[in-house]
Amino acid sequence: MGSDGTTAAVATRGRVVMLVDNGVIGDSRVQKAARSAADAGWEVVLLGRAPAGGQAQSWRLGAAEVRLIPMPEPLAKRRHEFRRALLRAPLAYPPSGIGAHRAQAVKAWRADLQVRRAALTLAARDGGRVPSLAWPTLRFEEKFSTLVRLWVSLRNRELTRARRGRKLTSPWDRAYTLFWQRLRGGGAWRRLEPGLWDYELAFGPVVDELAPDLIHANDFRMIGVGARAKIRAAAKGRRIALLWDAHEYLPGVQPWRDNARWLPGNVAHEREFVPYADATMTVSGGLADLLQREHGLAERPAVVLNAPTLETQPADSAEPVPDIRALCGIGPGTPLLVYSGVAAAKRGLGVMVEALPRLPEAHVAFVVNKPQSAYVKGLLRRAEELGVAGRVHLLPYVPHHQVVPFLSGAQVGVIPIQHWPNHEIALITKFFEYSHAGLPLVVSDVRTMAETVRETGQGEVFEAEDVADFVRAVTAVLADPARYRAAYDRPGLLAGWTWEAQAEVLDDVYSRLLPGAPPRPMSARDTSTAAEQTVVEVGA
Repeated sequence: MGSDGTTAAVATRGRVVMLVDNGVIGDSRVQKAARSAADAGWEVVLLGRAPAGGQAQSWRLGAAEVRLIPMPEPLAKRRHEFRRALLRAPLAYPPSGIGAHRAQAVKAWRADLQVRRAALTLAARDGGRVPSLAWPTLRFEEKFSTLVRLWVSLRNRELTRARRGRKLTSPWDRAYTLFWQRLRGGGAWRRLEPGLWDYELAFGPVVDELAPDLIHANDFRMIGVGARAKIRAAAKGRRIALLWDAHEYLPGVQPWRDNARWLPGNVAHEREFVPYADATMTVSGGLADLLQREHGLAERPAVVLNAPTLETQPADSAEPVPDIRALCGIGPGTPLLVYSGVAAAKRGLGVMVEALPRLPEAHVAFVVNKPQSAYVKGLLRRAEELGVAGRVHLLPYVPHHQVVPFLSGAQVGVIPIQHWPNHEIALITKFFEYSHAGLPLVVSDVRTMAETVRETGQGEVFEAEDVADFVRAVTAVLADPARYRAAYDRPGLLAGWTWEAQAEVLDDVYSRLLPGAPPRPMSARDTSTAAEQTVVEVGA
């Protein structure tokens, strides 16, 4: 039974612990999975990660419980981060915290000097006795404190430079990576990415305490946490079913520019623990095929698309849906291009800004996760240089159940992502969100998405990063938007692109992994429309 003891049916099917390596908010897939699994009669506890330095948090998603676990990260730091960089920055403070202490001490000293000057000024003005050396001493200390402040600032700047300067990309780091790969094979991650143990030490004890029947491990960091919990339970005579939900193809992830160890370490970690999974699930058919080949899986992973829910306003929410045009300050007749999702260079957002001088009537709305990020600020600077800053609007995320009606106020949904392996193999979340919002699409020519758009006729495809071709595609859509919107009238198209349809697949996987669990309660089945829908795969 759930912690609030509200639903007798929840306890009858089994306890599911979902693991995710983020703060849950903003991850619509795990939120929808937790809510729909709980609606289907499973007792669901979703464990996410509390913000750095934050406290434990908990709330409910429908009948599911969410807990954010504090996670200290001492192992995520490399040994060199605890040592002085004597050769590269000999003047830098040691990375022990003494630099911040010294800076604060100098500030306190100068604050004291400021008060002493004020006191002497008052004494002189009121005719009081001022010691003859008081003023010379004060002036000397003020000048000396200025020199000390400059010296402390210099050493702290050197410390900052030293921290930024040490990147794990040197020939030594590559040799170090190769050495541990040769010596430890799949276990090399213990040396290359020891920070993965921080997840285990934070989440492992909580999972053990919850004693789940099934662990739903999302993505590559949490597969290890789930597998080790399964092993410990087996040693005590308890069976835990492990489901691995792969959100992306890890070998195809863009490697970190300052860390040659990150990708090999995480790939090794994933390969070590995937064999412990009793079933695998992923976000697209293309990725399912890749994962089956990569890990030699006996069974093709189940596909659960990142599709939006038809439920636009959950019963436990009374928030009104914002008006995207009102937030942009524009009327209904103004062409509005929208991008919704993560803001990063590989997402190709720059092409939308560069195109605005050639689209004189159009406005752009970026609904992004981090509006204050350096990348987004760079987009705004470029918009100012082009003289189009007034037509670029930054908007924050809305709750996942509001995304579709929120986006429907735009005129064109844009997906300008660049060519990276993971971008080629899936229909991403915003593709389905734009589709349910009834938006004509303008998408880059990444393989699966371009094939789908060309087959359905719901938009135009342009060559990634090509501004002129992007302008051509947008112009074509704005000239006849009704033509592209008509594609959504195709019978069964949108019905298969719903979370309700995907929740059926999720529940089937759970039921197969726990064959002794009772069937889904009739009340939960009656609330689902997915059983009456036909799943249509397009561009698979």
